[in-house]
Amino acid sequence: MHADGDCQAVEGVLSKDLATVSEHLQTWKLKPSTTKTVSLVFYHFNNKEAKREQNVNHSNGNLSFCSETKYLWVTLDRSLTYRRHHKPLCKKLTSRVALLRRLAGSGWDVGTTKLQTATLSLAHSTAEYWAPVWCRSSDTRLVDLSINDALRIVSGYLRPTPADKLPILAGTQPAEFRQ
Repeated sequence: MHADGDCQAVEGVLSKDLATVSEHLQTWKLKPSTTKTVSLVFYHFNNKEAKREQNVNHSNGNLSFCSETKYLWVTLDRSLTYRRHHKPLCKKLTSRVALLRRLAGSGWDVGTTKLQTATLSLAHSTAEYWAPVWCRSSDTRLVDLSINDALRIVSGYLRPTPADKLPILAGTQPAEFRQ
């Protein structure tokens, strides 16, 4: 992490650090994958240089620059808004809530405990993955809408029910206690 305003200084520090990593890899006879290694810089305060590509040297070549990347299935963009992460997450949650709706509407005599378990395993596990990282994003309301729909299916309550009461009425713990 380098907070200097000089981009060339940041490039130099990154190139030097990658040379140190390469030395350690050669000691253990490992070869770095230069095609999978990318350079990504988060400019929060210097928007003039937002589109500037970094020239970071690694193993006698420059690393490719990308404006966003996936790390552990979470899309990181330049401004850390997580907007690109929330859109596919909401699609996935919508399809899982549709499965819950089908399960609840089927004639399989599904009780509330089975619906609670299905909701926790299908919807909550997906929605809460990496949630402490992106929970302050402005797009979390989209995820909350899908989770509230799942909780309404379990509890049987309708839209006028306050959203903060839904976990209690559905018989599940609120998110702040589960995390």
